[in-house]
Amino acid sequence: MPRWPLRVRLAAMDRHLRFCANISMLFCEAPFIERIDAAARAGFAAVECQFPYEAPARELRARLDDAGIPMAGINAPPGVASKGEFGFAALPGREKEFQESLARGLDYAHVLGARTLHCLSGVLDGVAPDAARATFLANMSQACEKAERAGVTLLIEPLNPYDRPDYFLTGSDQAAELINALGRPELKILFDVYHVQILEGDLLRRIGRHWPLIGHFQIASAPRRREPDEGEICYRTVLAEIAARGWEGWVGCEYRPRGSTLEGLGWLKALSP
Repeated sequence: MPRWPLRVRLAAMDRHLRFCANISMLFCEAPFIERIDAAARAGFAAVECQFPYEAPARELRARLDDAGIPMAGINAPPGVASKGEFGFAALPGREKEFQESLARGLDYAHVLGARTLHCLSGVLDGVAPDAARATFLANMSQACEKAERAGVTLLIEPLNPYDRPDYFLTGSDQAAELINALGRPELKILFDVYHVQILEGDLLRRIGRHWPLIGHFQIASAPRRREPDEGEICYRTVLAEIAARGWEGWVGCEYRPRGSTLEGLGWLKALSP
């Protein structure tokens, strides 16, 4: 399969976007740690990862260095999946688990050179909204202080109720309100276009309204979370808007390929003029 640089120049404008591969969802044909090399061979100039904790951090860093690409960002540990746990930031009584998750995430980010760490808010499971909000603000205030010392940007991400029922963060407007309430520059929105489309829609206006607070973008088609060349989102328009606003960060490709990862990368070439 022919390769091309995975920097897409949007038609009719001299603006480029840089895409990184989420190796928790792409290149799953290979064992986890080998996906770094697979992404680099495919032309990606960076990778990101949901949960890198199945491999030693220094082993991952060595792979990144050998491949010559950075780790753009990771998630903090989510807790025990079999118990339905998906973070602790908004859960009263789980402050210790939140601090442990944050500490491990920051340690991995430091070793890997990742500049962003996504802090998972948690599944409420009966927690009152006011109590969840107060807990979130208290936890994230302390987290921002640690992130500032570490030189890491913390991200928070609204998740749709089909993928993550009863999750604390349910929209980009809510995320922006919480960030503004804290007033900490270390805290930004992870604007996953797939999730925001399902939760709220009105993508271009939301991108514009929250632009100063956005710390990372991720993309996938909606509603199936496949390559962004199908479904209800016109990614040529959305990506052109992001590029026109001068986005200089990475755009994470976090989708489930229809077939093999390489076979599905044609959407990137299709966006080039």
